[in-house]
Amino acid sequence: MLQPWRKGYVTRIEQETWNTRRFWVKVPEVEQFHFLPGQFVTLDLPIHEKPNRRWRSYSIASWPDEGNEFELLIVHLEGGAGTGYLFHEVTIGSELTLRGPQGVFTLPAELDKDLYFICTGTGIAPFRSMLHHIERHNIPHQGLHLIFGTRAQSDLLYYEELRALEERLPDFHFHPTLSREKWDGCCGYVHAIYEERVDFNFKRLGELPPARFYLCGWKAMVDEAKERILKLGYDKKDVTLELYG
Repeated sequence: MLQPWRKGYVTRIEQETWNTRRFWVKVPEVEQFHFLPGQFVTLDLPIHEKPNRRWRSYSIASWPDEGNEFELLIVHLEGGAGTGYLFHEVTIGSELTLRGPQGVFTLPAELDKDLYFICTGTGIAPFRSMLHHIERHNIPHQGLHLIFGTRAQSDLLYYEELRALEERLPDFHFHPTLSREKWDGCCGYVHAIYEERVDFNFKRLGELPPARFYLCGWKAMVDEAKERILKLGYDKKDVTLELYG
């Protein structure tokens, strides 16, 4: 069911990296803003006369059980009308028109296979929501792998938080990888990481390890990851994706 347009108010803004901000939005007309981890909201921003040129959708970066407030993680796109407005015009107390939650990029009913969350940039937002939800509700699960690709250490999102979550949440493994900078973690693109994990488990089990793959980020990464995962021997139904841009 399509949700109605509502009024939200920005209650907090934090700079996460040099070009990415966290926006907290409260919806006063509801006591609880119900959503499933992985869903998104659509903002109607005053940037164009035509409605469909004003709408911008963003995954919810927080998790349920947060009352009527939620968090969005937004990167400032060079020349982008929507993010230009959000970064230059919106302040604490600003009113936003929004609709949601929407989307079917959500967790399966049973977490009975290894889950690979593969993302670039702010595509990490829905996976942060999912992982905290799994921890908070002690949901039974198999291996959880968050593979996050970005260019440099200055682009890492929620890094300390997710390292701490890795210590608390059983069978959760955080794999940040940098494509443009050497550091003491993984270097290169996301694809080598899940391919190596699948190959390791294949050799251990003697067969293709049961797994589901969730992809979120820029189209080039998502398209390549899907192609590579199918070549590994997985079925299309094992891959769920969300495109950005």
